[in-house]
Amino acid sequence: MKMTKLLFLLFFTFNLLQAERIGDIASVVGVRENQLIGYGLVVGLNGTGDGSSSQFTLRSLSNLLQTVNVKIDPADIKSKNIAAVIVTTKLPAFARQGDKLDVTVSSIGDSKSLQGGTLLLTPLKGVDGKIYSLAQGSLTIGGMNGKEKGQINHATAANIFNGALVEREIEYDLHEQAFASLSLKESNFNTAISIQQELNRNFGKKIAVATDSRTIKLMKPENLSMVEFLATTLDVNVKYEKEEKIVIDERTGTIVSGVNIKVSPIVVTHGDITIKIENNPNLEEDTKSTDIGGDVKIATNENQIKMNEQSMTVANVARALNKLGAKPKDIISILENIKRSGAITAPLEII
Repeated sequence: MKMTKLLFLLFFTFNLLQAERIGDIASVVGVRENQLIGYGLVVGLNGTGDGSSSQFTLRSLSNLLQTVNVKIDPADIKSKNIAAVIVTTKLPAFARQGDKLDVTVSSIGDSKSLQGGTLLLTPLKGVDGKIYSLAQGSLTIGGMNGKEKGQINHATAANIFNGALVEREIEYDLHEQAFASLSLKESNFNTAISIQQELNRNFGKKIAVATDSRTIKLMKPENLSMVEFLATTLDVNVKYEKEEKIVIDERTGTIVSGVNIKVSPIVVTHGDITIKIENNPNLEEDTKSTDIGGDVKIATNENQIKMNEQSMTVANVARALNKLGAKPKDIISILENIKRSGAITAPLEII
């Protein structure tokens, strides 16, 4: 039987209480990045730019030339050394004027490649329509993507490291605030209560209260500034209950699972495969099975999976199915249906 390959990633995450910094599992509400976007032109391309079908590129170049007193009809422009692009970046919290940002440049026309191009001065705006940064510089493609030297690198996206300068700041009046809020990256009532209790114990007074499974309201002590208070708060270790889950990418056949996610005894029939998952504590007495490691055995006379109670996990089931010759799509389908039957209690996310 021809064996198929399944990409199965195991993360050694356990559904136990772990000590984590608050700063690693929560963020301060209001302190965040902001997305910026702009439309620009890339010049200096060696005949790999937009063609005559990209009318917006030709009109943009015509408008640009008019700013330097050169008037030309867009229909008269035949150059293929320019390309229209969308420029994006992220404005970090507390960014100041003169700070440099990395930008991503992506072609929106029929350009064959942006290699060797230079982005002309491009204003980057926020959702409010205001300009927060200006981008300009030489594009970096990175590698030849398997092409031989001298051939065209068909890359329609590129980067400019430190290619944008911050021109407008977003004001955060953090220093004068007396209250703040934390938002957990993953909702969990136990973790929210744990943070509340640990902060109140650490500061010796009631300065934190969990308002729901994700939000913890904070009140700054009088003897600390808000910056000092948040720095101390985010560095406190708390008991963190990490939720294990299964993530399946149906497009690539990738399964990501915690190694301790259990599977209850169940019988599954899928096509010509019949799997019986049972608690068999006497594996060593079964002489008709093949040991595939991890206290998991497969019956040689039927498509049957045998394992003891400790090894009844999603990881071992997927590995055994792969050993039986099941295709990735079949393994994914089987796991999905085992989840629907209730034999797997961990959350399952399909992307």
